[in-house]
Amino acid sequence: MEEKSFKDMAPLVRDLLGIDPARKEHLKEATRLVRGYAEADSLTGAVNTPIYQTATFAHPAYGMSTGFGYSRYGNPTRLELENTLAMLEHGKKAWAFSSGMAAISTVIKLFGPKDHILVSDDLYGGTYRLFHDIYAKYGLTFDYIDTTEPEHIKSALRKNTRCLFIETPTNPMMKVTDLRAAADIIHGSGGLFIVDNTFLTPYFQKPMDFGADIVLHSGTKYLGGHNDILAGFIIAAREEQIEPIFMLAMSEGGMLSPGDSWLMLRSLKTLAIRMQAQQESALTILEFLKSHPKVGNVYYVGDPDHAQYKLSLEQTSGFGGMMSFSLKRAEDVPPLINRLKLILFAESLGGVETLLTFPYMQTHGAIPEEMRERLGVNNRLLRLSVGLEDADDLISDLAQALG
Repeated sequence: MEEKSFKDMAPLVRDLLGIDPARKEHLKEATRLVRGYAEADSLTGAVNTPIYQTATFAHPAYGMSTGFGYSRYGNPTRLELENTLAMLEHGKKAWAFSSGMAAISTVIKLFGPKDHILVSDDLYGGTYRLFHDIYAKYGLTFDYIDTTEPEHIKSALRKNTRCLFIETPTNPMMKVTDLRAAADIIHGSGGLFIVDNTFLTPYFQKPMDFGADIVLHSGTKYLGGHNDILAGFIIAAREEQIEPIFMLAMSEGGMLSPGDSWLMLRSLKTLAIRMQAQQESALTILEFLKSHPKVGNVYYVGDPDHAQYKLSLEQTSGFGGMMSFSLKRAEDVPPLINRLKLILFAESLGGVETLLTFPYMQTHGAIPEEMRERLGVNNRLLRLSVGLEDADDLISDLAQALG
């Protein structure tokens, strides 16, 4: 009685799996985040979705099913999380995975040998490594281009281009892509438009409103927000995408556990206030960094001097808490890192603790040096994920660390 496809699921659960993206659209985003998709548990009235810590589910009788059979392809706790993410992203269905990379690895299997995929050239090093070192072996070809200029996308198209995969803002140079223009270009050639929305989350940016077919998240970052969960998400915009992604997710089995799904639901309740507070502190820190004599360039999409600032105003409702900055001298980087007392020198981002990362050696070490240098990911660049500490304390720490 294993559900081998999406259509095999019991009607009640299948309807829940294919959600109404307009649900609660009359409510403000902060309210939708706090209350989730289903709100209180329908069976018990529990305000928080229970943790269904079970691997399997009993069937009422032969030929009958509650819709849940095995937690790899359906669990009530994870389902509420997935439905909430789909609702927030204005998508039709979401899947929760054990990490962001597991989500990307699953979605890339929608494509096959000889398919050509365009990718934003400034992106997380782990994504580049997955594409270049793993999936290129299976016959997929990837070209890394500057997607901030629509003409660059047009000129890179081939007859076998099947997908445009972007981050916006990008990691770590904070470049912004015109979502509507990019969607029109790739759709004109019959390809899918996939957007990694990790940095801004659905609270500040909804790529599907501008034509994205699939949205991805590293849920480990802002969605989780507390540096205590590894998670990833795929959100599909349309009904016809559900079956192929369901088959991949069910077959590979890299799904999020019930316990971590519950933690993620807990975290989403505070996403709005976290994003607002982190953005407010980021804007304050931005002014400090721009005025410091040892700092060269500062990259933050909320900076009016940012090249795509006006575009951000058009397609987002906020700027987030991520920024990068370069020092004028590479020799000042190690002393700055070693002098930090409050800010943590660590990989990852989006949590309540402020983290400083050295992309050249950490998150982007897998990217070829020539590509890193061309993008500006050099030995002078640092990435700052602004947390929830007081902005004045963070500035004081940066000031003393800069010397």
